[in-house]
This record gives sequence, C-alpha cells and structure tokens, in this order.
Amino acid sequence: MATTEKSVETLNDLIKINNDRIDGFERAAKELSAEDLDLRNLFTLFAHDSRGNAQELMAAVALHGETPESGNSVTGTLHRTWLDVKATFTGHDRKSILQECERGEDAIKKAYQEALADNSLPEDVRAILLQQQQKVNEGHDKIKALRDGVA
Repeated sequence: MATTEKSVETLNDLIKINNDRIDGFERAAKELSAEDLDLRNLFTLFAHDSRGNAQELMAAVALHGETPESGNSVTGTLHRTWLDVKATFTGHDRKSILQECERGEDAIKKAYQEALADNSLPEDVRAILLQQQQKVNEGHDKIKALRDGVA
C-alpha cells in the first residue's frame, strides 16, 4: 500500500509540474514579439506535449484508484510571479524569455530525474516516466541550444 501511495504522490507531483510547464510556455509565447513566430510555435508544441503528459499521468493515478491533481505547484506559481516582475524591468527580449524557459525546463528535468530515482515505482509507471523524460530532455536541450544561439 505504501508503494501505491508513493507512486500516486510522485505522479501527482509530475502532473503539477507539467501544468506549470504548460502555463509557463503559454505565458512565454504571449510575451514574444511578432518576429518570434518560430519560438511561439515551439512553445505551443511544448505546452501540447505537457498536456499529453499530464493526461497520461492522470490516467495512471486513476488506475491506482486515486484522484489525480489538477493544479499547479507552489514553486511554479512563484516562478510565474517572478517572471512578471522580471519582465517589468528587463523587457520581453528573446534571450531573457529563453533563459527563463530554460530555468523552467531545468526544474521539470530535475523532477523526472528524482521521480525515476525511486526504485519502488511499478514498471508500468516507470515506463511512462521514462518516455516522458526523454521528450522533456529533448525540450530542455532545444531551449538551451536556442538560448546559446542568441547574441
């Protein structure tokens, strides 16, 4: 029973951080200028991926007979508030938006690493997390490469 509770807690934490990622990328997309259509499309894709992740995680929680989370994490809410303050002082340039997105990607990447470090997770849950982690890592690397490429 403790393993099930721990698995559900892990899944719910990942649901919340995926919801944070959705909100973060949607917010970042709104901050972009018209000439940043490439980033807007990328951010929309990443938000879509995280919606799929959250839905898959919610289904896994329901399979364990529990009620899945639907909100955001406290740290995600704080990060978005910091983004608001920072945007007021630094503007909405491409590099600063990419830097903030990379910070968010670092957080979700770490969350998946920590979740997968738990060797008590059932294999079906581990398989879901590994597949999602791969896409999260790819997203992180893409954001980092774009940030590194901005003068």
